[in-house]
Amino acid sequence: MPLSPESKEVIQATLPAVGAAIGDITPLFYKKMFAAHPELERDLFNRGNQQQGEQQKALAGSIAAFATLQLDPDPARVEAILSRIAHKHASLGIKPDEYWIVHKHLFEAIVEVLGEAVTPEVAAAWDEVYWLMANTLIKLEDDLYKSAGVAPGDVWRTVRVADRIHQSADTVSFVLTSLDGAPLPGFRAGQYLSVGVKLADGARQIRQYSLSSAPSQGDWRITVKRVLAHPTEDGTVAPAGEVSNFLFENVFEGDELQVTTPFGDLVLTENDAPLFLASAGIGCTPMIGMLSHLAETGDSRRISVLHADRSAANHAHRHELATLVERIPGAEVHRWYEDLGARQPLATVRLGRAELSDLPLEPDTQAYLCGPLPFMLSMREALIERNVPAENIHYEVFGPDSWSPAS
Repeated sequence: MPLSPESKEVIQATLPAVGAAIGDITPLFYKKMFAAHPELERDLFNRGNQQQGEQQKALAGSIAAFATLQLDPDPARVEAILSRIAHKHASLGIKPDEYWIVHKHLFEAIVEVLGEAVTPEVAAAWDEVYWLMANTLIKLEDDLYKSAGVAPGDVWRTVRVADRIHQSADTVSFVLTSLDGAPLPGFRAGQYLSVGVKLADGARQIRQYSLSSAPSQGDWRITVKRVLAHPTEDGTVAPAGEVSNFLFENVFEGDELQVTTPFGDLVLTENDAPLFLASAGIGCTPMIGMLSHLAETGDSRRISVLHADRSAANHAHRHELATLVERIPGAEVHRWYEDLGARQPLATVRLGRAELSDLPLEPDTQAYLCGPLPFMLSMREALIERNVPAENIHYEVFGPDSWSPAS
């Protein structure tokens, strides 16, 4: 359902003011919501992203982008934004009632920041935008729950860790099985699941991890990287990974974990187009899952695989990547390391930052990206320069999606 003509006119007039203030509105919204519902901050939202402001930026960008797209409709763009949010919400078990909580505190924040500028007409127009977005998400999430065969929000299950395997010095894989030995539900290569753990302070924190196994195996495998506090390019310090570090340091064979049904929209397209799979660091995990699926199904199309990392020692799933590529007749792999150690560069193992100048790429290539945001943005730009259409470029962001609204 499109925005009503009356509301569209109001949104067009007020979008610049709201857009300019959205950076003040969203932090105030979270402050109000967490004051009224501290359990949401403790047990649902990512505290690390809240501290860094990443969640606020992602919410602000999504709202502004959605409102803008009501003025200049682009159904494909709306679908891309909302599909990603819906999959993330489903992986958290979000229910329709929670949209009313968000509505209450978001509009309180809008009124507090914009004051008398929020006339009844302005409030009604932005209320229409909110519920247009919310009801679309509720429908998408309901469809995802139905496809998964679960009631809305009922996505959590207990699994057992069958194996723990080091993939590098700071990454470890966990093979997960059901408690009764039955096969776990299927998934599509590239999807992720949520893991919830109770930390020392009593908080239940949730994070998403890509499935790094083939869908046909009957169990699930995730790969977790230990993340230490580290300085960022803007001079701040990124906090240590609460859940990842807890899993790395405390979870072993035989332990039980609370996880969700798999979700995620970074999945292989159902056609025979050439593939380009590009990853950096721990972003290799969905690509390993995709390559496992491609190897098991005997895929014969051309597949170019690119991975960038600090060094071979830091490269998780390094040997598995090479083995999977060898099993796929039309696949080739290219690796870039910032440090080669004592090794010499080779045709497929190079020193420095990844680039695409001599990789074979056809215009109908379907590209899949996962890794740090600067890496993915550079890959996207290079792909477009190589005449790969923007709609053929798919990506996965670990954390709030600040790319989607801006791209």
